[in-house]
Amino acid sequence: MRPALSKRVGAELLGTFWLVFGGCGSAIFAAKYFAAPGALETQGTELGIGFVGVSLAFGLTVITMAYAVGHVSGGHFNPAVTLGLWAAGRFDNPRDVAAYIGSQVVGGLLAGAALWGLAKSAKGSGSMVGQMSANGYAEHSPGGYSMWAVLLAEVLLTAFFLFVILGVTTSHAPVGFAPLAIGLCLALIHLISIPISNTSVNPARSTAVAFFNGDGAPGQLWLFWVAPILGAVIAGFTFEAITGIDRSGEDVTGRSAA
Repeated sequence: MRPALSKRVGAELLGTFWLVFGGCGSAIFAAKYFAAPGALETQGTELGIGFVGVSLAFGLTVITMAYAVGHVSGGHFNPAVTLGLWAAGRFDNPRDVAAYIGSQVVGGLLAGAALWGLAKSAKGSGSMVGQMSANGYAEHSPGGYSMWAVLLAEVLLTAFFLFVILGVTTSHAPVGFAPLAIGLCLALIHLISIPISNTSVNPARSTAVAFFNGDGAPGQLWLFWVAPILGAVIAGFTFEAITGIDRSGEDVTGRSAA
């Protein structure tokens, strides 16, 4: 029997909170970290986890929460994933889509608030503007990539993310390994695109920190809703045509979608 909607949206809120807190938290606190001035034997040594560590952190949040609550809600943790699954006919009740997306956004914002509070405390009373791992393009892209480059990257990467999710949650795939494949795919996506956009592929993740970050992030947030949703819906509508696998009408709830 499928869990009640209240249980499923609670699981989505919890999972999205963990994704943002673990993924963005690793970028804010641990991506670049030097030894404390008093530690003479390591003073000036770079101890941060860098791009690879942040990429793994995002992947690990998905793996751990997909195993923890994927059997309750399907483990979407991402509005684009929810809409991509709907487009593929893998979401049993379309009326639940809004509840899923709302819980994901709320969970992300709660994590963003927690991260902002922790970061502000650690850095004293200084401003956190521009220091909250927000997504961006042009002058707010880590590598200075244009709006169109970021748009293309986010569409393509989210589409491939959904192709992986749809593929590993069919009966053709080995049972029990879906969260691993999905988490590793998300880590790979981050390895590719952190320099491009700080990596979104998840509107809830982008929204979670944009307003706490400021520095142009709220004004650019539209792209990180439009591009991931567009990529996910394209994948959802084309998965059967490309793979020949028709699983429309098969709800992913309880099968760890993402």
